[in-house]
Amino acid sequence: MFAGVFTALATPFDQKGRIDWDHFERLVQTQIEAGVDGLVPVGTTGESPTLSAEECHDITSAVVRWANGRVPVIVGAGSNSTCEAIRKAQAARRLGVDATMQVVPYYNKPTQAGLFRHFMEIADTVDIPLVVYNVPIRSGVGISTATILDLSKHERITTLKDAGGNVSETSDIVSRRPEGFSVLSGEDGLTFPMMALGAEGVISVLSNIFPKHVVRMVRLCRAGEWGEARYIHFALQPIIRLLFEETNPIPLKAAMAMRFGTGEYYRLPLVPISPDLRARLAGVVEELSGDAAMA
Repeated sequence: MFAGVFTALATPFDQKGRIDWDHFERLVQTQIEAGVDGLVPVGTTGESPTLSAEECHDITSAVVRWANGRVPVIVGAGSNSTCEAIRKAQAARRLGVDATMQVVPYYNKPTQAGLFRHFMEIADTVDIPLVVYNVPIRSGVGISTATILDLSKHERITTLKDAGGNVSETSDIVSRRPEGFSVLSGEDGLTFPMMALGAEGVISVLSNIFPKHVVRMVRLCRAGEWGEARYIHFALQPIIRLLFEETNPIPLKAAMAMRFGTGEYYRLPLVPISPDLRARLAGVVEELSGDAAMA
């Protein structure tokens, strides 16, 4: 069972749009030193839609090597083509990842029967754990509770990344899932309420910049220390709102540049953060960075 904080890694680029391997390695080391429970490269936060197959291979290989068995690596290997998702998952397996994350097929909007067949085909073919990623706002269609529960019966479909935004549905899934099937929040702002319902943790964007804060809150939740965890939850809400005011990872990369000096470079069609949001984000990053009690 995957539990705790799993960072959805951003992909640092240099001024020419190439992967900045030095900053990337420092990001991974910072995450592990802060106590995160796993790493999730090549997802949307990592700008996967603009990465080539060769770059996805190289990033996956590098993150596995840098992690060196200290934490699990769950690589984004999804596609809206089932055959392509299987190819990506098999390639990731050969590189030594611990699991793949499979997003709901986007744009072609399958029925629930098609979604069930998609994930089952991958799980039947690739013999490592599979994390189902439900994110209707990006994929255009969501997985129903009934379909998730049917998928959870497969021995290799072990985890749901739940970015559906419906806490009532999350509650239903958590209360009816089989033993050993974990639910991770896919939205930083809902981690605390989802964990209060029984979810095991989060695949986090925020932990790229404030890993210790997220780790502390999640560990407090898992220990049943709800009062202190609630304090951190409320303290983090201002930056969480700003991180998603423009398309992720635009504000995230701006915040990483402010906090760590990482290059603030994107690949089109993503563009730099707006001046107004940059100014507001800088104030919140500075405030959280100086709060020693939070870290």
